[in-house]
Amino acid sequence: MERSSNRRLFAATVLGLAMAVVLAVSGTGAGASQTGNAAPRPVYQLPQSYYLALGDSIAYGFQPDKGTRPSAFRTGYVDLFGARLRKLSPKIQVVNFGCPGESTVTFTRGRCPTLAEGVKLHDPFRGSQLGAALSFLRAHPDRVSPITLTLWGNDLLPLSQKGKRAPRAIASFASRFSSILQRLRVAAPTAEIIVTGAWNPEADRLEQARPLYRSLDAAIARAAATSRVRVANIFAAFNPPGNVRTQRARLCALTFFCSKGDPHPTDAGYRAMANAFMTASGYPRKP
Repeated sequence: MERSSNRRLFAATVLGLAMAVVLAVSGTGAGASQTGNAAPRPVYQLPQSYYLALGDSIAYGFQPDKGTRPSAFRTGYVDLFGARLRKLSPKIQVVNFGCPGESTVTFTRGRCPTLAEGVKLHDPFRGSQLGAALSFLRAHPDRVSPITLTLWGNDLLPLSQKGKRAPRAIASFASRFSSILQRLRVAAPTAEIIVTGAWNPEADRLEQARPLYRSLDAAIARAAATSRVRVANIFAAFNPPGNVRTQRARLCALTFFCSKGDPHPTDAGYRAMANAFMTASGYPRKP
Protein backbone atom coordinates (compact mmCIF):
# COMPACT_ATOMS: atom_id res chain seq x y z
CA MET A 1 0.00 0.00 0.00
CA GLU A 2 1.17 3.49 -0.77
CA ARG A 3 2.99 5.61 1.76
CA SER A 4 2.20 9.10 0.43
CA SER A 5 -0.81 11.41 0.77
CA ASN A 6 -2.68 9.13 -1.64
CA ARG A 7 -3.49 6.87 1.31
CA ARG A 8 -6.56 8.96 2.15
CA LEU A 9 -7.65 9.07 -1.47
CA PHE A 10 -7.30 5.29 -1.64
CA ALA A 11 -10.23 4.77 0.73
CA ALA A 12 -12.50 7.10 -1.21
CA THR A 13 -11.71 5.97 -4.74
CA VAL A 14 -12.07 2.25 -4.18
CA LEU A 15 -15.61 2.80 -2.86
CA GLY A 16 -16.64 3.94 -6.31
CA LEU A 17 -15.55 0.56 -7.67
CA ALA A 18 -17.57 -1.49 -5.21
CA MET A 19 -20.98 -1.08 -6.84
CA ALA A 20 -19.64 -2.25 -10.20
CA VAL A 21 -18.29 -5.33 -8.48
CA VAL A 22 -21.72 -6.13 -7.05
CA LEU A 23 -23.25 -6.05 -10.54
CA ALA A 24 -20.51 -7.63 -12.61
CA VAL A 25 -18.39 -9.89 -10.41
CA SER A 26 -20.96 -11.47 -8.12
CA GLY A 27 -19.91 -14.94 -9.28
CA THR A 28 -16.23 -14.57 -8.39
CA GLY A 29 -16.44 -16.63 -5.23
CA ALA A 30 -17.98 -19.59 -7.00
CA GLY A 31 -15.33 -19.48 -9.69
CA ALA A 32 -12.60 -19.54 -7.09
CA SER A 33 -14.12 -22.61 -5.53
CA GLN A 34 -14.27 -24.47 -8.82
CA THR A 35 -10.67 -23.54 -9.65
CA GLY A 36 -9.54 -24.66 -6.23
CA ASN A 37 -11.17 -28.08 -6.67
CA ALA A 38 -9.33 -28.69 -9.94
CA ALA A 39 -5.95 -27.29 -8.92
CA PRO A 40 -3.17 -29.40 -7.36
CA ARG A 41 -2.37 -28.96 -3.69
CA PRO A 42 -0.04 -26.10 -2.69
CA VAL A 43 3.63 -26.93 -2.27
CA TYR A 44 4.68 -27.76 1.29
CA GLN A 45 8.30 -27.39 2.32
CA LEU A 46 9.76 -26.76 5.75
CA PRO A 47 11.94 -23.62 6.21
CA GLN A 48 15.28 -23.84 4.45
CA SER A 49 18.34 -21.54 4.60
CA TYR A 50 16.57 -18.35 3.49
CA TYR A 51 13.15 -16.76 3.93
CA LEU A 52 12.53 -14.38 1.00
CA ALA A 53 9.93 -11.65 1.61
CA LEU A 54 8.60 -9.72 -1.37
CA GLY A 55 6.03 -6.99 -1.96
CA ASP A 56 4.98 -3.50 -0.98
CA SER A 57 4.88 -1.42 2.20
CA ILE A 58 3.07 -4.17 4.11
CA ALA A 59 5.94 -6.56 3.41
CA TYR A 60 8.32 -3.74 4.35
CA GLY A 61 6.50 -3.40 7.70
CA PHE A 62 5.60 0.26 7.20
CA GLN A 63 3.80 2.27 9.87
CA PRO A 64 3.14 6.03 9.82
CA ASP A 65 5.34 8.53 11.68
CA LYS A 66 8.35 6.23 12.00
CA GLY A 67 10.65 8.06 9.61
CA THR A 68 12.54 6.57 6.68
CA ARG A 69 15.20 4.34 8.26
CA PRO A 70 14.66 0.61 7.73
CA SER A 71 15.84 -0.04 11.29
CA ALA A 72 12.73 1.78 12.56
CA PHE A 73 10.48 -0.85 11.00
CA ARG A 74 11.07 -4.11 12.85
CA THR A 75 7.55 -5.07 13.95
CA GLY A 76 6.12 -6.10 10.58
CA TYR A 77 4.71 -9.51 9.79
CA VAL A 78 7.95 -10.47 8.02
CA ASP A 79 9.93 -9.88 11.21
CA LEU A 80 7.41 -11.79 13.33
CA PHE A 81 6.97 -14.67 10.89
CA GLY A 82 10.75 -14.84 10.50
CA ALA A 83 11.14 -15.14 14.27
CA ARG A 84 8.76 -18.09 14.29
CA LEU A 85 10.61 -19.74 11.42
CA ARG A 86 13.82 -19.60 13.46
CA LYS A 87 12.21 -21.91 16.01
CA LEU A 88 11.96 -24.48 13.23
CA SER A 89 15.21 -23.60 11.44
CA PRO A 90 17.46 -21.59 13.80
CA LYS A 91 19.94 -20.56 11.10
CA ILE A 92 17.41 -19.30 8.57
CA GLN A 93 18.17 -15.84 7.17
CA VAL A 94 15.48 -13.30 6.28
CA VAL A 95 15.89 -11.37 3.04
CA ASN A 96 13.26 -8.62 2.73
CA PHE A 97 12.99 -6.90 -0.66
CA GLY A 98 9.68 -5.24 0.27
CA CYS A 99 9.40 -1.72 -1.21
CA PRO A 100 6.74 0.80 -0.11
CA GLY A 101 4.60 1.94 -3.01
CA GLU A 102 5.24 -1.18 -5.09
CA SER A 103 2.50 -2.40 -7.44
CA THR A 104 2.37 -5.39 -9.75
CA VAL A 105 3.51 -3.03 -12.54
CA THR A 106 6.57 -1.61 -10.78
CA PHE A 107 7.32 -4.99 -9.19
CA THR A 108 7.83 -6.39 -12.70
CA ARG A 109 9.23 -3.38 -14.56
CA GLY A 110 11.28 -1.73 -11.81
CA ARG A 111 11.51 1.81 -10.42
CA CYS A 112 10.14 1.18 -6.94
CA PRO A 113 8.31 4.46 -6.16
CA THR A 114 9.73 5.33 -2.76
CA LEU A 115 13.35 4.91 -3.76
CA ALA A 116 13.03 8.30 -5.47
CA GLU A 117 11.95 9.76 -2.12
CA GLY A 118 15.15 8.67 -0.43
CA VAL A 119 13.64 5.73 1.45
CA LYS A 120 16.12 2.93 2.04
CA LEU A 121 15.10 -0.71 1.83
CA HIS A 122 15.81 -3.49 4.30
CA ASP A 123 17.69 -5.36 1.59
CA PRO A 124 18.45 -3.12 -1.41
CA PHE A 125 18.40 -4.34 -4.98
CA ARG A 126 18.84 -2.99 -8.50
CA GLY A 127 16.31 -3.17 -11.29
CA SER A 128 12.92 -4.69 -10.62
CA GLN A 129 11.99 -6.49 -7.43
CA LEU A 130 10.90 -9.49 -9.48
CA GLY A 131 14.28 -9.55 -11.23
CA ALA A 132 16.04 -9.35 -7.89
CA ALA A 133 13.94 -12.19 -6.52
CA LEU A 134 14.60 -14.42 -9.52
CA SER A 135 18.33 -13.68 -9.35
CA PHE A 136 18.38 -14.55 -5.65
CA LEU A 137 16.53 -17.81 -6.30
CA ARG A 138 18.95 -18.78 -9.08
CA ALA A 139 21.90 -18.00 -6.82
CA HIS A 140 20.49 -20.16 -3.99
CA PRO A 141 18.82 -23.17 -5.63
CA ASP A 142 16.72 -25.32 -3.28
CA ARG A 143 17.79 -23.18 -0.31
CA VAL A 144 14.96 -20.64 -0.27
CA SER A 145 11.69 -21.43 1.49
CA PRO A 146 9.33 -19.93 2.36
CA ILE A 147 8.72 -17.04 -0.02
CA THR A 148 6.01 -14.53 0.94
CA LEU A 149 4.41 -11.91 -1.28
CA THR A 150 2.13 -8.99 -0.40
CA LEU A 151 1.07 -7.09 -3.51
CA TRP A 152 -2.32 -5.58 -4.30
CA GLY A 153 -2.96 -2.28 -2.47
CA ASN A 154 -1.22 0.04 -4.91
CA ASP A 155 -2.87 -1.53 -7.96
CA LEU A 156 -6.38 -0.37 -7.11
CA LEU A 157 -5.86 3.39 -6.91
CA PRO A 158 -4.08 3.94 -10.26
CA LEU A 159 -6.57 1.73 -12.07
CA SER A 160 -9.56 3.55 -10.61
CA GLN A 161 -8.07 6.93 -11.49
CA LYS A 162 -7.92 5.85 -15.14
CA GLY A 163 -11.67 5.36 -15.11
CA LYS A 164 -11.66 1.59 -15.50
CA ARG A 165 -14.56 -0.39 -14.10
CA ALA A 166 -13.89 -2.61 -11.11
CA PRO A 167 -14.20 -6.01 -12.86
CA ARG A 168 -11.76 -4.95 -15.56
CA ALA A 169 -9.38 -3.48 -12.97
CA ILE A 170 -9.39 -6.68 -10.94
CA ALA A 171 -8.95 -8.81 -14.06
CA SER A 172 -5.94 -6.73 -15.15
CA PHE A 173 -4.40 -7.02 -11.71
CA ALA A 174 -5.07 -10.77 -11.59
CA SER A 175 -3.33 -11.31 -14.94
CA ARG A 176 -0.18 -9.51 -13.78
CA PHE A 177 -0.28 -11.17 -10.37
CA SER A 178 -0.65 -14.62 -11.93
CA SER A 179 2.33 -13.99 -14.19
CA ILE A 180 4.46 -12.99 -11.19
CA LEU A 181 3.51 -16.15 -9.29
CA GLN A 182 4.18 -18.35 -12.30
CA ARG A 183 7.67 -16.93 -12.72
CA LEU A 184 8.43 -17.37 -9.03
CA ARG A 185 7.16 -20.94 -9.13
CA VAL A 186 9.31 -21.82 -12.15
CA ALA A 187 12.36 -20.37 -10.38
CA ALA A 188 11.53 -22.13 -7.09
CA PRO A 189 9.55 -25.30 -7.92
CA THR A 190 9.92 -26.85 -4.46
CA ALA A 191 9.66 -23.71 -2.32
CA GLU A 192 6.65 -22.95 -0.19
CA ILE A 193 5.17 -19.67 -1.46
CA ILE A 194 2.55 -17.79 0.56
CA VAL A 195 0.71 -14.69 -0.64
CA THR A 196 -1.30 -12.18 1.36
CA GLY A 197 -5.02 -12.31 0.71
CA ALA A 198 -6.93 -9.04 0.47
CA TRP A 199 -8.94 -7.50 3.30
CA ASN A 200 -11.30 -4.56 3.68
CA PRO A 201 -9.43 -1.66 5.35
CA GLU A 202 -12.30 0.85 5.15
CA ALA A 203 -13.57 0.99 8.72
CA ASP A 204 -16.01 3.78 7.87
CA ARG A 205 -17.54 1.96 4.86
CA LEU A 206 -17.29 -1.71 5.70
CA GLU A 207 -20.56 -2.86 4.15
CA GLN A 208 -20.31 -0.76 0.99
CA ALA A 209 -16.69 -1.66 0.23
CA ARG A 210 -16.87 -5.36 1.12
CA PRO A 211 -17.84 -6.61 -2.41
CA LEU A 212 -14.75 -5.01 -3.94
CA TYR A 213 -12.32 -6.60 -1.50
CA ARG A 214 -14.08 -9.96 -1.52
CA SER A 215 -13.79 -10.07 -5.30
CA LEU A 216 -10.14 -9.05 -5.13
CA ASP A 217 -9.45 -11.70 -2.49
CA ALA A 218 -11.07 -14.35 -4.69
CA ALA A 219 -8.95 -13.26 -7.67
CA ILE A 220 -5.81 -13.62 -5.54
CA ALA A 221 -6.92 -17.11 -4.46
CA ARG A 222 -7.50 -18.22 -8.05
CA ALA A 223 -4.09 -16.95 -9.16
CA ALA A 224 -2.44 -18.68 -6.21
CA ALA A 225 -4.14 -22.01 -6.93
CA THR A 226 -2.80 -22.20 -10.49
CA SER A 227 0.79 -21.90 -9.23
CA ARG A 228 0.39 -24.17 -6.18
CA VAL A 229 0.76 -21.17 -3.87
CA ARG A 230 -0.73 -20.80 -0.40
CA VAL A 231 -2.87 -17.84 0.72
CA ALA A 232 -2.76 -16.20 4.15
CA ASN A 233 -6.40 -15.48 5.03
CA ILE A 234 -6.20 -11.87 6.23
CA PHE A 235 -9.92 -11.31 5.73
CA ALA A 236 -10.62 -13.72 8.58
CA ALA A 237 -8.15 -11.88 10.80
CA PHE A 238 -9.09 -8.28 9.99
CA ASN A 239 -12.76 -8.62 8.99
CA PRO A 240 -14.21 -11.46 11.10
CA PRO A 241 -17.95 -12.19 11.22
CA GLY A 242 -20.03 -9.98 13.48
CA ASN A 243 -22.01 -6.76 13.45
CA VAL A 244 -20.57 -3.66 11.84
CA ARG A 245 -19.72 -2.06 15.17
CA THR A 246 -17.69 -5.07 16.29
CA GLN A 247 -15.93 -5.33 12.94
CA ARG A 248 -15.08 -1.63 12.93
CA ALA A 249 -13.63 -1.83 16.43
CA ARG A 250 -11.38 -4.72 15.42
CA LEU A 251 -10.21 -2.97 12.27
CA CYS A 252 -9.47 0.20 14.24
CA ALA A 253 -7.31 -1.85 16.60
CA LEU A 254 -5.45 -3.67 13.83
CA THR A 255 -4.80 -0.70 11.48
CA PHE A 256 -4.17 3.03 11.66
CA PHE A 257 -7.24 3.76 9.52
CA CYS A 258 -9.34 5.18 12.36
CA SER A 259 -6.58 7.09 14.13
CA LYS A 260 -4.58 8.40 11.17
CA GLY A 261 -6.58 7.61 8.04
CA ASP A 262 -3.85 5.11 7.14
CA PRO A 263 -4.62 1.45 6.24
CA HIS A 264 -1.26 0.05 7.37
CA PRO A 265 -1.34 -2.41 10.27
CA THR A 266 -0.54 -1.56 13.87
CA ASP A 267 1.76 -3.87 15.83
CA ALA A 268 -1.34 -5.88 16.73
CA GLY A 269 -2.29 -6.00 13.05
CA TYR A 270 1.11 -7.29 12.00
CA ARG A 271 0.91 -9.94 14.73
CA ALA A 272 -2.45 -11.03 13.32
CA MET A 273 -0.89 -11.23 9.86
CA ALA A 274 2.01 -13.32 11.13
CA ASN A 275 -0.50 -15.71 12.71
CA ALA A 276 -2.33 -15.98 9.38
CA PHE A 277 0.91 -16.75 7.56
CA MET A 278 1.83 -19.38 10.13
CA THR A 279 -1.57 -21.01 9.73
CA ALA A 280 -1.34 -20.94 5.93
CA SER A 281 2.16 -22.42 5.98
CA GLY A 282 1.10 -25.63 7.67
CA TYR A 283 4.32 -25.55 9.67
CA PRO A 284 4.30 -27.14 13.13
CA ARG A 285 4.02 -24.59 15.88
CA LYS A 286 6.67 -24.59 18.58
CA PRO A 287 6.40 -22.69 21.89
